[in-house]
Amino acid sequence: MRRLRYSVAMSLDGYIAGPKGEADWILTDPEIDFGAIFSEFDTLLMGRRTYAAMGMKGGAGGGPFGGLKIVVVSHTLDQRDHPKVTVISDRLREAVSALKTQSGKDIWLFGGGDLFRSLLDLGLVDTVEVAMIPVLLGDGIPLLPRPSGRASLTLTSHRVFQQTGTLSLAYDVKRQGKRRRTR
Repeated sequence: MRRLRYSVAMSLDGYIAGPKGEADWILTDPEIDFGAIFSEFDTLLMGRRTYAAMGMKGGAGGGPFGGLKIVVVSHTLDQRDHPKVTVISDRLREAVSALKTQSGKDIWLFGGGDLFRSLLDLGLVDTVEVAMIPVLLGDGIPLLPRPSGRASLTLTSHRVFQQTGTLSLAYDVKRQGKRRRTR
């Protein structure tokens, strides 16, 4: 079964984007082999806001995501208007579970804190992989928006990139009973 991996950059104070969705604070470290990272995935799963922010309106296309299947979770997008992507508009658990059972490489949960929270609550996220960037944003889109429940994680790898000070952390999500939301 394919894994659903939340792989994301995060500021030291816990934000995955600035207050207006900006990502200009994310450092590109020359030691990181982005080609190797991309080769581990064949599918990108994202929310509508991330999809729109990336300017991918027509579908996959070129750039770093060329060749990857794009799946967008949205209650407002119409599949007919986005023929190059797959739009999931309902039955999220069933749709993502079906994606995970298909043959292929891992699925990259790409951006979207709200989508991450929803999928984590449903027990569908297998790993959380964070590139912690040495910057304090003070405000923005949090890694895990409220209201969210507790999830236990097990560290599987870590690496410090000396040139930029970026810290790469990878965790497996511990499978437990249903997560509880705290309000």
